[in-house]
Amino acid sequence: RMVLRIMLAQTLALETPPHATIATALPLLQGGPRKLAHGVFGSLMRAGVALPAPELPPATANRWTALWGEAMAEAASAALGSPPPLDLSLADASATAATAAQLGGTSLAPGHVRLPRAGAIEQIDGFESGDWWVQDLAASLPARLLGKGNGRSVLDLCAAPGGKTMQLAAAGWQVTALDNSEKRLKRLRQNLKRTGLDAATITDNLLEWRPDDQADAVLLDAPCSATGIFRRHPDVLYRIGARHIEDRAQQQLLLLERASNWVKPGGVLVYAVCSLERAEGEDVIARFLADDSRYTIDPVVTDELPSGIAPDALGQVRTLPGMLADAGGLDGFFMARLRHQA
Repeated sequence: RMVLRIMLAQTLALETPPHATIATALPLLQGGPRKLAHGVFGSLMRAGVALPAPELPPATANRWTALWGEAMAEAASAALGSPPPLDLSLADASATAATAAQLGGTSLAPGHVRLPRAGAIEQIDGFESGDWWVQDLAASLPARLLGKGNGRSVLDLCAAPGGKTMQLAAAGWQVTALDNSEKRLKRLRQNLKRTGLDAATITDNLLEWRPDDQADAVLLDAPCSATGIFRRHPDVLYRIGARHIEDRAQQQLLLLERASNWVKPGGVLVYAVCSLERAEGEDVIARFLADDSRYTIDPVVTDELPSGIAPDALGQVRTLPGMLADAGGLDGFFMARLRHQA
């Protein structure tokens, strides 16, 4: 049964030719019922079987329909059945057109190249030379909202595995990256070495650590439910419920309040979560601003975003399933840029 499941997954989900599926799967049954598995698989292929249309778990579908509407929930269901494309962030944005042409990809923003779903990442041209790193387009937007660094200081909080750290370093910021996982920071340092980019890294708990000096900017990519990356990790749709979302929102507000003290007057604080839950995004910002008069929203404008993504009426950014669907879609994210009043 398990070998038959593997064979069906190869053929129906991964689009492996049936003859290749047979050649790779049947050896797993050496000494067992190979003829039976072969016969059943052949019968299924002749019958033209297909996978059922993917569906969101009912609790998730009901929650997202209430939050974002029926069209969003339908788009999310469709996204479950389509492996996401491979997005690359480039160390040198001026090489966007050349890299896209070299790799046979498309670009949706400066410093971004999108490829069809690929094989081994390490075998793609430019990996060893550190020309790029893997990062979903939506995940690249928060760092883009900070613009060019011009030598200014930025704290990248909850930084690992480091995509945003490398973006900021490539944009000319003096980056200090903080994360509480030494294992994940080790991967970040490896990527910094591979790309030739520079950032200071610190392993510590954000609720206990504090910087020596305030920074010109702070990027807080807060721990969240991660429901926005359900295409890559569909298990979150079954693990995450209302209680978990509320607990995360309380933690996010606490982290945001703490990080807000580390921005110089006149500086910028970007808050982001890879969540499709309003409680972790818009509601956290509303609660924070209601209690802290030092900050106001610094509205994002359409020209700062890839075509097809637009800020909301307050100037915050919310990416949803269904956006850029014809180009391969993108992960769910929320981000807001806040200005510390001088």
